[in-house]
Amino acid sequence: MSKNFKPTQDFSTEPRPQITLDSVESSQVKAIGYDAATKTLAVTFTRGVGAIYHYAPVESETYEAFKSAESIGVFFGQHIKDLPFTKYHGETAEA
Repeated sequence: MSKNFKPTQDFSTEPRPQITLDSVESSQVKAIGYDAATKTLAVTFTRGVGAIYHYAPVESETYEAFKSAESIGVFFGQHIKDLPFTKYHGETAEA
């Protein structure tokens, strides 16, 4: 039986809004951040190309529950994964 995969989303060509990311303890999620003014949750993962995903709108209560969840990866899968997002290129390495 084959799985139905969502098509990959292209990177946004718009400038990425700056949201400070804080490292979290998770095997799936590398870091998260939140901008209360725009209700935007920023997430980057431990695997992949280092993209930063912005999910909006996300209520501050959801962000607080996410960062304090017993399992960040499980919380992401249950509450965040299916939300609309914009995908941005991650930080560029310093030379």
